[in-house]
Amino acid sequence: MDDRAVVAGQLGRQPRAFRRVVVRCPFGLPAVTEQDPYDVNGEPFPTMYYLTCSYLVAALARLEAGGGVARWGRTAAEDTTLAASLASATDDQRRIRRELGGEGGKPDGGASLDLGIGGARAPGHLKCLHAHAAYALARPGYLLGERILAEVQPPWPAGACCSEALRDPS
Repeated sequence: MDDRAVVAGQLGRQPRAFRRVVVRCPFGLPAVTEQDPYDVNGEPFPTMYYLTCSYLVAALARLEAGGGVARWGRTAAEDTTLAASLASATDDQRRIRRELGGEGGKPDGGASLDLGIGGARAPGHLKCLHAHAAYALARPGYLLGERILAEVQPPWPAGACCSEALRDPS
């Protein structure tokens, strides 16, 4: 199975900064990918862990459409445990992005390596529930992301993979 081809099928386009699949769904297909901090053209790509499972993408889009980003942002600001989880995950992301970004000249001078989850600039700011869910799947122990994911029930489609048609038959 060619993971890049499956991910392209899931996204409906070629992935921009694809490194590898880091989480697979229970059916064995890509669910979360790890991205390079910069794409092949040297442009910053701030989303380190990218959700590709169509089922989860749709479920989280429904949460966002229902005001989930604002609600989870308030919850994280009011709950010190969740705020600490977000701060720790943000620090972890920055460390990993710096490691992956390497040395050398970057078009943005390396500024994007310090962005938070989903490209957030302000500590504690949530922009995208998809990115937090992907981070929680890729880096177990991220409590805020795990709580966001807990709203998706069931967490995976029942009976069949939403991306099964993309599986390489060879």
